[in-house]
Amino acid sequence: MRKVLIFLVVVLIVTGWSCGNEGWKKSQKMSENSIVQADDGTISLKMEDAAFYRNVENPATNTAEWSVYVSKPGRYGVWLSSATKDTVDLSSSGNVKVTMLDTELEVVPGADRIISNSSEVSYPYFRADSYVGSFFVAEAGEFSIQVMSEMVLPVEARNQDKRQADDIRLMSVKLTPSTR
Repeated sequence: MRKVLIFLVVVLIVTGWSCGNEGWKKSQKMSENSIVQADDGTISLKMEDAAFYRNVENPATNTAEWSVYVSKPGRYGVWLSSATKDTVDLSSSGNVKVTMLDTELEVVPGADRIISNSSEVSYPYFRADSYVGSFFVAEAGEFSIQVMSEMVLPVEARNQDKRQADDIRLMSVKLTPSTR
């Protein structure tokens, strides 16, 4: 009888602890505004979906930020997509920084891939994709990705600064899974 009573107390304690321990379960959930990874593993971050931080005095520190839920750990190639009229010179006067976790990638965008018939832009623009580098994600979870550059402008600011909007504009960031 005493063994049965001890067994029941242990079962109740373990059950109570496991039902009340929501910490692990919550850490595996994503927030409402988090961008979800596609079935093929890609993560597409459009500028219109970003939270913006604009610095009029120092445009090089303009920042776009996204909350991303990565369900498939691994290495991801990072690409910037821009709309440009000039496919030889992207007319960016500064670097673009992309950060995730403790990794910061910095590059002067180049035209690594030119897509002339992209549905994302219309004539006289072309889509220019620039390879930035890669991130390694060790485990699934929600992460923040930031892009910092003078090319980061919300739509309202692009309408005010016609010079920058006419030459080039950053449209999106894409993370593509690396394959072995």
